[in-house]
Formats: sequence, structure tokens, C-alpha cells
Amino acid sequence: MLSVDEITVGYGDVTVLRDVSLSVGAGEFVALVGSNNAGKTTLVNAITGGVPLRSGTKAWQGVDVTTTSTRELAMRGVVQVPEGHQLFPEMTVMENLYVGGAICREKREESVERAVALFPRLAERTSQRAGTLSGGEQQMLAIACGLMANPTLLILDEPSLGLAPRIVEIVFEALSELHAQGMALLVIEQNLKVSLRHAQRGYVLERGRVAFDATAESLLEDSRVTAAYLGLS
Repeated sequence: MLSVDEITVGYGDVTVLRDVSLSVGAGEFVALVGSNNAGKTTLVNAITGGVPLRSGTKAWQGVDVTTTSTRELAMRGVVQVPEGHQLFPEMTVMENLYVGGAICREKREESVERAVALFPRLAERTSQRAGTLSGGEQQMLAIACGLMANPTLLILDEPSLGLAPRIVEIVFEALSELHAQGMALLVIEQNLKVSLRHAQRGYVLERGRVAFDATAESLLEDSRVTAAYLGLS
């Protein structure tokens, strides 16, 4: 469904990504891993329209979307859950969910039911202000807000960042459940092991380039991946 072909992205005189290509098929769970400053977040923002490309192209379901806005992509089914939650802290859990569903209002109640079923903790806190939730609960809410837009492809930027190991497992178990329901996922992570353990395929980004592209199982077993992930190659 998603095809990114040889994109180059930079800021001013600095080139962050060079000739990066990746794809996500229908219903596929793909992980993109890499160390700090590998260019992962820039790549996410380039895919979802937040950063313009210097060269290369993007296509969604066979249609060129190289210059399509983030909002228009979301309306077509490409939804991003950004790093750091980015919730409305003074609004309640339910109000945040409603904001997340602003572009898909006709299925709002159905989407709320799906979101709270995926994360039962949220069902107990619908009237609680988002800013008073724990870090793990805020991440659950951020994902739930993304689901409110009824995505075909959900892109998550560092969903495990700052979370306790048990909460990381809960989050990835939820993502695996979404995958089992047929949703396509692109997960950008520093946590190589947990992301590749749940994904089908993976890419390793190193210094703005794709260093490896293989099945998740192959990447987990490849010692060169560890070297690239740690920035040692």
C-alpha cells in the first residue's frame, strides 16, 4: 500500500536522509529500527507530509502522494501517532478521543468502543484529564486517538519511549492485536528486540540510509544488525 522510493530529506545544508526506500503491504507489520540520530523521526515526518522531500517519491495505494498534506493523508487512511504523546492535557480522555476522531465523525462511537476495548484502562478513565494519566496510559491514549481516525495504515513513532518493560509489552500486544485484525502497521523504534519480535519485516536505518532490509526473524539473528543499530559499523 505504501511505497517510499529513494527519498532524500534535509534541513538547510544538512542532509538527514539519503535515497531511502521502504514499503508496507496491506495488513503488514513493519518495524523501522535505528539508534539515536539515525533519522527515524525525520523519515516518519517525511512519509506523513510534515517534512518536504528534496528528491524521491511517495505513493499510497498506487497514487502519488509526494506533495500531499498530513491531513489529506490521514483522510485517506495514513495516520501517525507522534513521539511524546502530544495529547491535550487539560481535556479528558474522552475529549481527546473525540478530537482524534474529528476527521471520521460518522463512526465516532464505534471507534471509541474499539479503542477502549483495546486498552481497558482507558475505559475506567474516560472522564479523567489526560495530563493526570501515567506515562503508559498516555501512550495508550495517544494510540487510541490515532485509531479514532479509522486508519488503514497506523504509523507509530517510538511507542515504547520512556515506558516500563511491562507497559511496553502491553502496548505491543495491543499492536499485534490490531495487526491480527488486518490493520497495517509501521512502527519506528529504538527498541530493536521488542519491535522485531512482533513485526513481520524490518528495516535498519543507519546514518540516514537503510542499512538492512529483511524479515524480522533474519534481522534478529544477524550480528551485523546489532553493529549497525549501535552505530558501530
